[in-house]
Amino acid sequence: MGISKKKILIIVPAYNEEGNIKRTVEELASLGEDYSILVVNDGSKDSTFEKAKQTEAIVASLPYNLGIGGAVQTGFRYARDKGYDIAVQFDGDGQHDASYISKLLEPVISGEADVCIGSRFLPPYSDYRSSFLRRIGINFFAHLISFLTSYKVTDPTSGFRAFNKRMIKIFAHYYPHDFPEPEAISVSSRYGMKLKEIPVKMRKRVSGSSSIRYLYTLYYMIKVTFAILLDKIKNKKGYLL
Repeated sequence: MGISKKKILIIVPAYNEEGNIKRTVEELASLGEDYSILVVNDGSKDSTFEKAKQTEAIVASLPYNLGIGGAVQTGFRYARDKGYDIAVQFDGDGQHDASYISKLLEPVISGEADVCIGSRFLPPYSDYRSSFLRRIGINFFAHLISFLTSYKVTDPTSGFRAFNKRMIKIFAHYYPHDFPEPEAISVSSRYGMKLKEIPVKMRKRVSGSSSIRYLYTLYYMIKVTFAILLDKIKNKKGYLL
């Protein structure tokens, strides 16, 4: 089944992205009518909401900041309730390149993968350079997840991902709220989902700044490590399949 026969939602979480959100949505809209775009304004204190409303995207505005996990889960719930077949997570900071979405979708549409992650560290785009502390965190989680699951991942913190309908249902019910990307991979493993990475190219942020910086990286690593280890001892009881 081709893209045109799938109902696809692009979820764009955005917190204080007034300098990036309009450009991001316009880039996504240029892909054509095969996709719906949902911007989830995560309680921004700037004009993110107003800028998003100036685009053709559907805009959901949370009353206060829930964090990236809460914003993305809002998107999954919308996708579930509206009957979408595939959801794509696409950050609102302008760093992702929308031209890679079709390649991200191919393994999900073909059934090769339930989740497909766009990796910055696979050839031919493996020359991506983040800060020293971020590289430590990314490498740590790549090795931890690869050790604890059957997956061999290179970019566990990537926020550029595609999910099939079963994953939409699972993550609409439960999605990690705080620094969710690495833990979401562990959750996918617990449900026996097939995961694939494809190489993508990332751009530098044009405006604003990341929420994970400097000593906060250490807190992030400790918190997410405990969350992943806790997830490993959970069973599926009480979760929606």
